[in-house]
Amino acid sequence: MAEDPLVVFTPSGLRGRFPIGTPLLEAARSLGVDIDSVCGGRGLCGRCQVRPGFGEFAKHGIVSRAENISGANQVEARYDQKKGIAAGQRLSCQSRILGDLVIDVPAESQVHKQLVRKRAEARDIELDPAIRLHYIEVAEPDMHNPSGDLERVLAALEAQWGLTDLECDLRVLQMLQKVLREGGWKITAAVHRGQVLTTAWPGFHDRAYGVAVDVGSTTIAAHLCDLSSGAVVASAGAMNPQIRFGEDLMSRVSYVMMNPGGDREMTIVVREAIDQLIAEVAEEAGVAGQDILNATFVGNPVMHHLLLGIDPTELGGAPFALAANSGMTLWASELDLKQINPNARVYVLPCIAGHVGADAAGVILSESPHLSEEIMLVVDVGTNAEIILGNKDRLLACSSPTGPAFEGAQISGGQRAAPGAIERVRIDPQTLEPRFRVIGSELWSDQDGFAEATAKTGITGICGSGIIEVLAEMFLAGVLAADGTIDGAMADRSPRVQADGRTFSYLLYEGSPEIRITQNDVRAIQLAKAALYAGAQLLMDRLGVERVDRIVLAGAFGSHIDVTYAMVLGLIPDCDLAKVGSAGNAAGTGARIALLNQRARDEIERVITRVEKIETAVEPRFQEHFVAAMGIPHSTASFPSLAGVVTLPEPKAPNAGKAGNDNRRRRRRRAGA
Repeated sequence: MAEDPLVVFTPSGLRGRFPIGTPLLEAARSLGVDIDSVCGGRGLCGRCQVRPGFGEFAKHGIVSRAENISGANQVEARYDQKKGIAAGQRLSCQSRILGDLVIDVPAESQVHKQLVRKRAEARDIELDPAIRLHYIEVAEPDMHNPSGDLERVLAALEAQWGLTDLECDLRVLQMLQKVLREGGWKITAAVHRGQVLTTAWPGFHDRAYGVAVDVGSTTIAAHLCDLSSGAVVASAGAMNPQIRFGEDLMSRVSYVMMNPGGDREMTIVVREAIDQLIAEVAEEAGVAGQDILNATFVGNPVMHHLLLGIDPTELGGAPFALAANSGMTLWASELDLKQINPNARVYVLPCIAGHVGADAAGVILSESPHLSEEIMLVVDVGTNAEIILGNKDRLLACSSPTGPAFEGAQISGGQRAAPGAIERVRIDPQTLEPRFRVIGSELWSDQDGFAEATAKTGITGICGSGIIEVLAEMFLAGVLAADGTIDGAMADRSPRVQADGRTFSYLLYEGSPEIRITQNDVRAIQLAKAALYAGAQLLMDRLGVERVDRIVLAGAFGSHIDVTYAMVLGLIPDCDLAKVGSAGNAAGTGARIALLNQRARDEIERVITRVEKIETAVEPRFQEHFVAAMGIPHSTASFPSLAGVVTLPEPKAPNAGKAGNDNRRRRRRRAGA
């Protein structure tokens, strides 16, 4: 008796013998081949496409011929006519085995397909969303075999998809009978993590989306993703409206303490802002809100608590107790989100400690320091900097209150990164004349056509990356002393250095509005960068290392900083500049990873249990490190790697110039009066 045909699936290499006439999809599933399907083999979704290979395959010991697979049937022809089948590919659910075959499963047909990240240092994302769609055909009611509609739906999901012990939301049950009858007993069910039936549609439905949201102190960012492909179909950002209650976290906590019901006010406005953002991305992508079935959120502890409607007062003082630090899964309706399916599941990533939040958990997911052999320093630069240090053996984390200066707030000409904002600056060390670039134009200010290129937006201010660069350039040119004083003596060399009351300023742009760098601007950045550096130094002390192997700057601001200038200014400790890079919005990327891979949620909940939390507010050495870090780049630390790339100016005694000397004389007279 002849053996059954042998079928080999690539790239997995799984193989088996099957009776003639067996559908390829059925054979693949029996072997555990990773192959996608929503419609359950009915030729409706087209996700199970495979590519038969023909010829002699010595590696597999098989000859695969065209006549060993059944020809295209009417179902395939109909799908090809409506949506198209790629040349050389077949629907595995409609193709039957007639002889030995080698079948390739392309990446786009795999359930756990890899999404390749653009940055080389980041790992790929394995697509495994928490929400899956399942098309089923349900038995109709029978007076002689009574059972509920729900029970027959659950029986169909078990028989046709192998899903057992499912639970069902009450709201799904309330709609289920109508959906079943509208669909003629054929429906598509959405199942969350193989456990809960969350919604259903009449007939075949294959549109499922999710949204990843980073709730920052200053800005909120939302990314709408197709759960079947992992693609980001739309993104949007907006200012966090809570900023009117206080620019930083502690001022918002103070607002709650001083205004009964203040926490509820901030919860309402942030939820409304998130809802509006979701509406924007859905409209941009042409996606119906009912098809947004999952959401993930990251944010620092105060943002986390206010999003969830939890009073953050306990985070305002030691021991900075969190209401909860575990990840949690909720209904969208519990967060008053009206622009997505009310039965959508929302996953909020876990917090790590009282001042190290779900945003830090997102950064860990994105940058994977817990998998690194090297000592990594990951800094998510924002109003509240999240700092993570370590490798696969040990991981530490803290937060540092940098304030909003890096994002343009508290700076005289500062603004958010938007068209018209100065983002790049160079200063001639001889003439002290500046040239700059603004967002929206690739031209420098000293190039022909710059005025025309910026006529529409104008030159409106300076954003965070521009502030870092102009201060670093001022330092390299000798305008700024190592202690952060603008050297008034440089006014003899350039009219750009001007007396400004008791201090001096540097005139960057003479137009309207005039943009100058004042002594107060310098101090605001010094305070912010010193807080960041001090936090990193505390972690290095605790880990027992004097240098780090790699530095990653994350956050919307961090992703736009020139890393050389960041080191010149002393935002970060010395490191080989070839191993210092930007990661973009790593917290938001972490939220997206958790959205697209349900196992990442379990992973981060395991990882945070071994993260050592350092509370900067109660660490005795924080103030010592902070004071030392006020210097540019630093008052005591050496920067040998930086010195090998940039010529750092020789230390000099700060000279405030004539105006400053007059002021000092006046102060002495008052003191002796």
